[in-house]
Formats: sequence, structure tokens, C-alpha cells
Amino acid sequence: MSVPAQSQPPVQAHAERQPAPPCALVMFGASGDLAKRKLIPALYNLAAASFLPDEFAVVGVSRSPMSDDEFRQKMIQDLHTFETGTLDPRRVEWLKSRLSYMSGDLDQPETYERLRAALAAADEKWGTRGCCLFYLAVPPSQFAAIIRRLGDARLTCEESGSWRRVVIEKPFGHDLESARQLNHDIREVIEETQIYRIDHYLGKETVQNILAFRFANGIFEPIWNRRYIDHVQITVAETVGVESRGAYYEEAGALRDMVQNHMFQLLALTAMEPPISFAPDVVRDERVKILRAVRPLAPEDVLRETVRGQYDAGVVNGKQVAAYRREKGVASTSAVETFVALKLYVDNWRWADVPFYLRTGKRLPRRVTEVAIQFKRAPFILFRETPVEQLEPNMLVLHIQPDEGISLSFEGKVPGPVMRLGQVRMHFQYSDYFGTTPETGYETLLYDCMAGDSTLFQRSDLVEVGWGIVMPILDVWSALAPRAFPNYAANSWGPRAADDLIQADGRRWKDNG
Repeated sequence: MSVPAQSQPPVQAHAERQPAPPCALVMFGASGDLAKRKLIPALYNLAAASFLPDEFAVVGVSRSPMSDDEFRQKMIQDLHTFETGTLDPRRVEWLKSRLSYMSGDLDQPETYERLRAALAAADEKWGTRGCCLFYLAVPPSQFAAIIRRLGDARLTCEESGSWRRVVIEKPFGHDLESARQLNHDIREVIEETQIYRIDHYLGKETVQNILAFRFANGIFEPIWNRRYIDHVQITVAETVGVESRGAYYEEAGALRDMVQNHMFQLLALTAMEPPISFAPDVVRDERVKILRAVRPLAPEDVLRETVRGQYDAGVVNGKQVAAYRREKGVASTSAVETFVALKLYVDNWRWADVPFYLRTGKRLPRRVTEVAIQFKRAPFILFRETPVEQLEPNMLVLHIQPDEGISLSFEGKVPGPVMRLGQVRMHFQYSDYFGTTPETGYETLLYDCMAGDSTLFQRSDLVEVGWGIVMPILDVWSALAPRAFPNYAANSWGPRAADDLIQADGRRWKDNG
């Protein structure tokens, strides 16, 4: 059953938003993958939607020697390669004119003095009013050192009404201790209000719409609790392997790469209490409360309620693909997990005894990110003298990618003289109703950074609480080598133990076939 696209006039997203305030964007790591694949296309999309101010400039910083013209040509060439919609030549030229570049060693103070001069020149030419957003598209090992150098050069000082903010990409730390140390080192230089820890998952429209769906509709929030919900499943499945990220994955693994950040953010948004407003810290307070309420895992819980897997060779789209241990940069005896499944409980009044099942993995059959809320079954007593053998539970699914939307399944009577039930599915897709907007997932986040809205960004306590949840798992897994890696074939839904985990509770994973 489709939701008719013409039933209501569409509400334009961000209809009341104004262009971001005047500012300069400094991209550290400007010659890297993130800049060309995501940041430049996102900036173009913002410009095309009139969300960037005329008083705007971009200063690229990297080690690679390049002139301004060479940098501009490279960025525009990359934009044409990775664009997400039709390019308007006038907007392309508008963005191109605001690009400049400087090369330098990020460990040397002289680089930051030259950056100061470059920002002054951009301010004089474009009127950025001394406001600056520093985007650290660099390896995590460089975060603290770059911020310290920025502080030494007084580039983080907010003077005469100007603002200075720093955007940090994940991963934020490697474990709880390193995350705490990184938070400490950064806050010695800048205030928490200047730090924007970015998680691109929260830039996805459907993730943000979890809040709108829950709190703008009177029919769902009253049943969003343990009285009506049986359990929640959160799935982040990828069809690809580690590709060129083998060396990184050997240091991270699926638990660090996906669960501690992306999946915990989905969990927090799904389970949080209604905030008293959408003020940034009010929303972030509620998110961190949920993660604080996650029941700690004892070592025996880790053995019983978590599963790790590693993909073997298999056939994907008719082609043979290699096992994880045969990927470039991966050790031939690697014990790193490419699949994780776990069961968690949120010990508060709303969610007491409701299990949250999380799973994520690479080389799975379908690319999908979704939150599935399964409701408790209706009493069967009315149907005991009918041909109906059992009642299927209702399920609400928030589809986050690749097809953004919401679906609801429920039982309906099959036409005819006999009482028979069939499952009906109502499905809503954002593209059908609101149309599509070219996006990379970074547009909203970049705009919010410029506007000073930290709602969708991680605060230091949220990061540390997330690490606190996974540390018992990491400790047990590091102490006990996996028994049977690789333990699932490429193009399968993970190891058998993941099915056993949920089936032991009389439940099953939502059909993703």
C-alpha cells in the first residue's frame, strides 16, 4: 500500500533557513579522499540551494605542492566526478572563485603563520569577518597536534565578535582511555562549544526524521515503550568488503568502526526521552542519558550476548570475492571482526526488559540501514476457533539507506467467507512525497557547523559513554582469540551464532532477503 504523494502539500525542508553567516572554511587534508568525494560536492549543493553566504571562502591546506589555480582545477574536476546532481555552471564558477590553497608541513609553526595570512587575505577579499571553521579531514593521530598548533598561533581565539570552530572526523579515540586523553588535550586549547565531532550518519535526513516521526505525531509516542514494544532491531549491512581500507580495518574492526558511533547514535535517537526543546544541549542531554542507561556487560554477558564474525570468500553478483584475510593490508591470520551482533538493554522506565538487537557487517547480501520496531502480539483468544494459526506481530521499520522511508506491517482479513489473515504493508518513501535533493550526507552538518548548531554532533561525554559500553566487549575479545574465523561466507547474513543469539529469545532477525 503506497502513501499517495498528492495527499498533502509538501513541507519544504529547511524552508525557514537563511544562508549561513559569513565565514571561511579551512580544509586540512584538502588533497585527500574526503575533501573530493564529500566536502566539495556538499559545499556545491549548499551553494546551489542558497545556503552559503556571499561572504564565504575555502582555504585548502595539505602537504602536496599546488598553486591556487591547480587546486581549483582539481576540486572542480573532482566535483564533476562525484557530483550528486546536475551542476549549474554559474554555481560551479561561484564556488571555484572562492577556493584557494596553501601547502605546508602541519607539524611546523610556520605553516600556521602562513595560514593566518591566508585567512586575512580571504577576509579582505570576501568579507568573512574573521569567522572560521577548521575541518580536520586528516588521520586521527593528527587531531590533537593540529589543534595545539592552531592554539599556539592564536587561530582559535574568538575576538571582536568572530567565532572559531573545529570539526573532527571519526574515529574519536581507539578506546575509552585514548578518547578521554584526546578530549583532555583538545579542551586544553579550545572550549567544548568550539568542538564539532562529526558523525556523517546523523546528516542523513531519515536519521534526523526519527525525532520528527516520534515527537510530531500523536499516534506513535504513546506506544513507544515497554508496554507495547517487544524488541528493537538496528541493522547496518554493507555488501562491500574492506576494499582499500584493510590497514585501517586491522586497527579498528566493525565494533569500533560502526557500533561505538553510528549504531549507538541510532539507538540513542530511537530510545531517547522527549526533550523539552530542540536546543542543542537539551537534545544531546537526552541522547547521553540513554547511553548511560545501557546495562553494563559483564565478561560472561559478552560471551553470551555478543557475536563476532569475519567474512570468508564467496560469490557476489556472479563474481568470486576474496576472504577478509586475503584483502590488501590484512594479516593472513587476522582475528579482526568484520561482523558484530549484540543484545543490549536500556535500563530505564520506558525500556525496561525490552532487548535491543544490533548487527552490522561487511559482505552481507544487501546494503541496508534500518531500525525495526516490533510490537507485541495481540491476544490470540478471539481467533482460537478460526483457521488462523497465529497472529503476526506488527512491525514499524525506519529505512535510513539506501531507500529512505518508513513502513508499517499489520494484519488484515483476506476477502472471502473464511476468517483468514494476510499481512498488509504500508510504505512511505521520502522521494515519492518530498522529491529528492542532491546530497552527500554532509550538507546539513556543514551548514550546522557554520550556523553554530551542535545538535547533531557528539559531545565529549557522549563519546566517552559510548566507549564505556564497548570496552568490556573489546577486553574479552582481545583476551580470547576467535575460534573459527572466517565464520561466514561472503553474501550471507553473517555467522550462525548471530541467528542463535536472537532465536534463543524466541525471536528472529527481520527478513532482509
